[in-house]
Amino acid sequence: MNTSFQSMTSRRHALAVALTAALWAGFAVQAQASDYPAKPITFVVPFAAGSATDQLARALGQSVTNDSKQSVIVDNKAGASGMIAAQQVAKAAPDGYTVLITTNTTQSANQHLYKKLPYDPVKSFEPVTGLGKGGQVLVVNSSAPYKNVGELIAAAKAAPGKLSFGSGSSSSRVAGEMLKQLAGVDILHVPYKSNPLAITDLLGGQINMMITDTATGVPQIKSGKLRALGYSTQTRSPQLPDVPTLDEAGVKGYDMGYWFAAYVPAGTPKDVVARLNALLKNATTSEAAKSFFQNSGSEAWSTTPEELGQFQITDAQKWGKVIKAAGIQPE
Repeated sequence: MNTSFQSMTSRRHALAVALTAALWAGFAVQAQASDYPAKPITFVVPFAAGSATDQLARALGQSVTNDSKQSVIVDNKAGASGMIAAQQVAKAAPDGYTVLITTNTTQSANQHLYKKLPYDPVKSFEPVTGLGKGGQVLVVNSSAPYKNVGELIAAAKAAPGKLSFGSGSSSSRVAGEMLKQLAGVDILHVPYKSNPLAITDLLGGQINMMITDTATGVPQIKSGKLRALGYSTQTRSPQLPDVPTLDEAGVKGYDMGYWFAAYVPAGTPKDVVARLNALLKNATTSEAAKSFFQNSGSEAWSTTPEELGQFQITDAQKWGKVIKAAGIQPE
């Protein structure tokens, strides 16, 4: 047989095999998308149990389970300002079964707070949907002598570097740094793996104050263990209508909120992302989610994947400006 003919036949056979494999791969992805979800889904949360993100993830998980008939496992991977969880999801199989339920901490702030991240906030993920938005509250121990923001700032100015604030997320950290910047005070920062852990030390007297998400702070405020001095956004919290905004309390220009959103690993099929988007959007309207938003003083926020992606880029730019203005140097 002619050698060139044999070579041509061999190449044609190899091409046919490659095309067949590609077709079967396409069919497999289509089947995967149409059957999704066909097994339990894991929600990876960057913060500890009891945190606002954890509470929301569990509320959403109930609805997703009811609608999909598949169980949802909440996996708390606290620490390193959410980087442990974000890296885990970034490296997971892009099949829709590992979902990052996160905040602006991992997706907008960390890139400006750390010189090197173990993930890319944009390239490592496919955006799914926004989930909620809220504000934070400045709290002190109920036994502390400070009855309002003015008294706290006066005490900080009288003893530079002596008072301390805790934070268990980038939102909490930057909120505290913004307070220092706008109020012109020197307060020591004490980092924690999550806001509930910082709250524990605040209750124990190890730190003097913190600015925490309302989901974590409101229960302690209502129990009388913590005293709320100021709210972080320009509008008062419906949960704490008697607590002035920090801007109202004299820290002019103060405005710092937070948001929740869902992401999956880059490369996840678009049909799977679309199905997950629908499940999570519906979940934000569930009774469990409504209860979370009402109790935490936050609100539901749903988007398309494209809208979330664009919002994240714009928000990251805003956080970058805030962090730079606060004089925070990347670690």
